[in-house]
Amino acid sequence: MVSLRCKMVVKTELENLGIYNATIGIGDIKLNETISDGKYNLLKNHLRNAGFEILNDRKSILVEKIKNVIIEMIHFTSEPPDVKYSIFISEKLNYDYTYLSNIFSEVKGITIEHFIIFNKIERVKELLIYNELTLSEIARKLQYCNVSHLSGQFKKTTGLSPREFKSLKQHVRVGLEET
Repeated sequence: MVSLRCKMVVKTELENLGIYNATIGIGDIKLNETISDGKYNLLKNHLRNAGFEILNDRKSILVEKIKNVIIEMIHFTSEPPDVKYSIFISEKLNYDYTYLSNIFSEVKGITIEHFIIFNKIERVKELLIYNELTLSEIARKLQYCNVSHLSGQFKKTTGLSPREFKSLKQHVRVGLEET
């Protein structure tokens, strides 16, 4: 799983700098010790070279946490939550959803709902490429009310129907880091 690999990279970078007392979560590092400015800058540079970024702005940090919850929920869990996405995100981050939604829109320029739709469509593309599930099974897996709704959202987002996308020789997907 991607998140486990990322955690290992971050852990290695921390240990290389002699920082052993840290809690590493998905998109989150909590240092349990104070480090010097020099060591902080080294850590920041090492993580940047490994493809990571340290965020200090509270809003940006919260937006990254929201993105991580959504990405994990859509791309890395076998079963979607039994509750509405808004409730799931709110409970997972312990913030009021309206507050999260406002911060997300302010920082990203899109709504959480659009970010969820974008990620669901990217997941649909992935599942279509794998060709292991029918469109009905994909719709159910990603909590669409029916295949028609999934197909309509897919066409609106990509300009192609799922069938047209599946028949393409070269599949176009957007990486998660570009969202």
